[in-house]
Amino acid sequence: MSTLVLPARRRTTRLPDFRRHRGLIVAIAVFVVLFLAVDVITPGAFSYFEIHFMSAGGATLALAAMGQTIVILTGGFDLSTGAVISLVNVVLASAMGTSPLSQVAFFVVALAVGALVGAFNGIFVAFVRMQSIVVTLSTMFIVQGVTLLVMEKPGGTIAPGFVAFFSGDAIPNLLPAPIVVLVAAALVWRLIRNSRLGVGLYAVGSDEEAAHAAGIRTGWVKFWAYVLAGLFYGAAGAFISAQTGSGDPLLGRPMLLEVFAAVVLGGTLLGGGRGGCIGSIVGAYTLMILVNILLVLNVSAYYSSVAEGVILLLAVLAASLNRHSPIAFYLRLARDKLAARAHGALASARPSAATAPVLSAPTATGQSSTPISWFARHREALRTILPAYVGFVIVLVVSQAVFGGTLDNPGYFDSLLVLSSFLAILALGQGAAILTGGLDLSVPWMIGFIGILTSGLIHGSDIIALWAIPLGLAFGAVLGAINGLGIVLLGLPPIVMTLAMNGILQGAALIYCNGTPAGFASSAQRWFMTGHFLGPTPVVWFLVLFVLAALLLLDRTVFGRRIYAVGNSPLVARLSAVGVGGTLIGVYALSGFCSALVGILLSGFSGQASLGMGDDYLLPSIAVVVVGGTLITGGRGHYLGMLGGVLLLTALSTLLAGTTLPDATRDIIFGLVVLSAVIALRERSA
Repeated sequence: MSTLVLPARRRTTRLPDFRRHRGLIVAIAVFVVLFLAVDVITPGAFSYFEIHFMSAGGATLALAAMGQTIVILTGGFDLSTGAVISLVNVVLASAMGTSPLSQVAFFVVALAVGALVGAFNGIFVAFVRMQSIVVTLSTMFIVQGVTLLVMEKPGGTIAPGFVAFFSGDAIPNLLPAPIVVLVAAALVWRLIRNSRLGVGLYAVGSDEEAAHAAGIRTGWVKFWAYVLAGLFYGAAGAFISAQTGSGDPLLGRPMLLEVFAAVVLGGTLLGGGRGGCIGSIVGAYTLMILVNILLVLNVSAYYSSVAEGVILLLAVLAASLNRHSPIAFYLRLARDKLAARAHGALASARPSAATAPVLSAPTATGQSSTPISWFARHREALRTILPAYVGFVIVLVVSQAVFGGTLDNPGYFDSLLVLSSFLAILALGQGAAILTGGLDLSVPWMIGFIGILTSGLIHGSDIIALWAIPLGLAFGAVLGAINGLGIVLLGLPPIVMTLAMNGILQGAALIYCNGTPAGFASSAQRWFMTGHFLGPTPVVWFLVLFVLAALLLLDRTVFGRRIYAVGNSPLVARLSAVGVGGTLIGVYALSGFCSALVGILLSGFSGQASLGMGDDYLLPSIAVVVVGGTLITGGRGHYLGMLGGVLLLTALSTLLAGTTLPDATRDIIFGLVVLSAVIALRERSA
């Protein structure tokens, strides 16, 4: 009897999937190259002191980037990162004791604060199903307001033992404590990554509907993603508190751009589904080394935000460039158009359809010819527009009851309209961006840069103002168009493109004025904003004309109709022969123009430009649009509603300014108003 002998099974070795970890491998390679470059250009041997200094310098950013990575893996964005870090810092600095028990307790408090803010974000994103951008933006301002209530100006102290534990030596002259902190954070991420929650993070980010169909509870995955992100932000706040040894309510504000740059440099894909926290640690230290190289080369620190913005754009672009990218699509489209034109097959070369006979549609019999009333035709628009005006009237009545001299005081309404003019102008640009489903985060430093630029050129001269002001407006429109080009041609998310532009403009403004704005507005600018013409301030008459022009632009022009078409569905708009790309570029050029105009008007109002003059206008520019009935997802809204939102929030700010409430409450109220308005509009749309 013969026996069949089976061939022995060959042992196979599973090779690592380099394509899966390509982003991390590239990030590590870039880090090594830059590290060696620093070693070459720095005099002397690399010492333990330098290792300690570098490990401590990048740890806060690395921890914050790890939290942001977890959110991005699910396909979301978290704009509250820096605000949470600031809140944790002031809480620790204002209340921590010197006993070991107090230090341990307040480290737990730091984590708890971050987790609570993350849970707040997670509830609205995961269960109320609101956009992560608008939720976390509102949270950012709410948390900033709470931070200023806890500590209005820098102060407080961190216990010396807490400082030594986090920023000292784990093993003297051998192992810095920051490295131990990051290793512990990396181990926590490793546990999360290998858990069911970790699998859910990647599944939701790759395809949420498929993940839900596979039985993954996508809502809870998103919720826990924001909670975990908050925990990492809390750890980052605790670490930076140990570094500084004191509290500063503005400590975390500049970190948002850095965090996004570190995440992208680490190989995490914006949009979700690919990347990881280890890469973000590498990205954070890569970014830190790049900034250090600039310092070693005696490049001004003002260039750091420019470098961070450019790095963010280049990193996102490098990760997204392929044959399916938007720029490849437009290049193929241009090639096909040229080929069609050469063969006379382009649609525009054919006989115009306008010369063809127009066939009238047959009149249906049995239908009523009764005209539809104006109110019936505009019922839906009125339903979204009127609440803002009702709220405005209520605020006026309350102001009259509390202070008196409001409803019967022409001076009050003149001042109200002057203050409203800035937001009314911004509402057109930001509103157009939101109507297309986007957002413009470059508003603050578009205002600041153009204001500083034009004031520096004008220097009080009415003659120079005649050409400097048009130049500033044109420059704002060009910068806005660059935002649009990045979004359309490079396929960059609006939040990333405009956030990077905001950082670049901040650096450009600092470089231009060398950190101290010079020059001042012309006498004509000051008269325009503070003088009188036929009774009211001249800018009030300009505001009337601007409102009429905005209504005509959005309601009566082809460009306005295309904005709504793109917001409802870019795909349908493209199939309907709407130039989606051109429309988006035009929208962001309009937003840049409006921001530039506000920068020039603010310079005239205060007499000169100042650093950060636009910082107070980001959330209000979004708030007035949303409160005015515009859907944050785009496609529905009206400028009259936006104007109602402007009047409501300006009157509310004026009312609050007359009370004893701290200024920080305005940010809290505005954040809550935006959240409430978005929830209300979501319910109506459903």
